[in-house]
Amino acid sequence: MIPYGRQKIDEDDIQAVVDVLRSDYLTTGPKIMEFEKMAADYVGAKYAVAIANGTAALHAACYAAGIGEGDEVITTPLTFAASANCVLYCGATPVFADVDLKTYNIDPEDIKRKITDKTKAIIAVHLAGQPCDMDAIHKIANEHDLIVIEDGAHALGAEYKGKKVGSLSDLTTFSFHPVKPITTAEGGMIVTNREELYKKMSLFRTHGITRDQNLMTKCEGSWFYQQLFLGYNYRITDLQCALGCTQLKKLDGFLERRRELVQRYQQAFENCSNIVVPYQLPETKSGWHLYIVQVLNCDRRQVFESLRAKGIGVNVHYIPVYYHPYYRENGYQNTCCPNAEKLYEHFISLPLYVSLTDEEQDYIIQTIKEILENL
Repeated sequence: MIPYGRQKIDEDDIQAVVDVLRSDYLTTGPKIMEFEKMAADYVGAKYAVAIANGTAALHAACYAAGIGEGDEVITTPLTFAASANCVLYCGATPVFADVDLKTYNIDPEDIKRKITDKTKAIIAVHLAGQPCDMDAIHKIANEHDLIVIEDGAHALGAEYKGKKVGSLSDLTTFSFHPVKPITTAEGGMIVTNREELYKKMSLFRTHGITRDQNLMTKCEGSWFYQQLFLGYNYRITDLQCALGCTQLKKLDGFLERRRELVQRYQQAFENCSNIVVPYQLPETKSGWHLYIVQVLNCDRRQVFESLRAKGIGVNVHYIPVYYHPYYRENGYQNTCCPNAEKLYEHFISLPLYVSLTDEEQDYIIQTIKEILENL
């Protein structure tokens, strides 16, 4: 089976992890700070906080942003559930704005329609690595005094008007799950240019506990520590960050290969009336975490199952969040984002990863064309 995504691990990645296994630190050690500095420098942010996973990154960002009970946060329904769940973790309410039919990303015009006096923040998700219309989103945020959190789980290395995703907003989160642009197995990161947010998130991932005498109410000795607020055990390990350091050095090469594969897909499908290829917003460079097409004039499920039967591990990204039973049972049964629902009915994610060969991609292209022609 050709999967839709796969990590790329080399011998130097393995050796980096082995070196940590032979060192004095397995959990909270020097590799964490090294990885954080590398990531902050790469995206052009002042601060970075490495954390257990991408969901924990979103939770920490919402906490640092001061999101709490009674607040509303606007986000997209076309995303993994964590982009909305993080709002619920803080006792606030996710509000779903519809998406743009061309970009598949959150529609700034619908954000405007969904703002109330309870709105505290916007979580903009760069679906598939395609940057959102951040100028429009920032304009809305500035007019209404809202915090902007970018969910960049798909978008490490993506660019918006010459700037890397991660350098644009109050907070940006990343994920290092195995199918993401780089991997630490599990793992995540939050970047920011605001020192006060950085300090909050650094404590949030370690139970809210500090040894910093400047923060404690008293100090009884060098052994002393205090819990300042209720945080979480969201720590990442030195093992993971060692892998992250070697992976990050290869990211630009990974992105180059992804873009080559995307160009081959685009050219192959440009004259296919039953396939809509993804659109890229002008003045952006997608990270191309996913290659999402729309299949038209046919039964998407039949196409999906036929591709799977041929050994092509396609997927669908994503089921609208408010379709899930948990959301339906907790106040979202009447939520409707027509564009998101329409797109969901046609989406299929084709395999896209660094080690996908040209020959494998040719087989994918030929197979999907044959299936569509014979339906």
